[in-house]
Amino acid sequence: MDTRARCTPDQLHRFWSRTWPEAARDFGRCGIRLATTDAAGAIRRTAADRPIFSGLERAAINLVLTDYIPMFWDRGRSSAGVSTIYDGHHLCLIALQHAHGHQVPFISLNTCTHELLHAFLGDIYLASPKWYQSGEREARADWCATRLWLWGGGADIRRAAEAYVKRLRALP
Repeated sequence: MDTRARCTPDQLHRFWSRTWPEAARDFGRCGIRLATTDAAGAIRRTAADRPIFSGLERAAINLVLTDYIPMFWDRGRSSAGVSTIYDGHHLCLIALQHAHGHQVPFISLNTCTHELLHAFLGDIYLASPKWYQSGEREARADWCATRLWLWGGGADIRRAAEAYVKRLRALP
């Protein structure tokens, strides 16, 4: 949790009571168990708006909850989340004011499920994707999230997650 975030108690409650359990249920339906630990951290910003993270762990997906995505990544789009590798740390950054559960298949899906799929499917390894690669990866994450939500299938997602975790654990 970003200690500098200005999140309301209602936003935190909605995330931990609805959004996160829904994502855990989605992945559980295809055999992926999400284990979590809590830690405090902070996101500071430089004059150039480049975020500086504290409290991140190596060899883990750092799910960071904050109030908004830094402009460094968001570019004014009011994004609900972003997944990336930043200074060697695997990171899923979730903006609580925009995060939500499943709403519309293929279009508006659980923020955590969607962002974790970007990590599991290896999208975060592509440092500077071309515009068409970004769109393709977004569509693939939405398709996989819809499958998990509506049909629970996902042997291919489970295999991709296993390969991702293996690669993540091999980090120094």
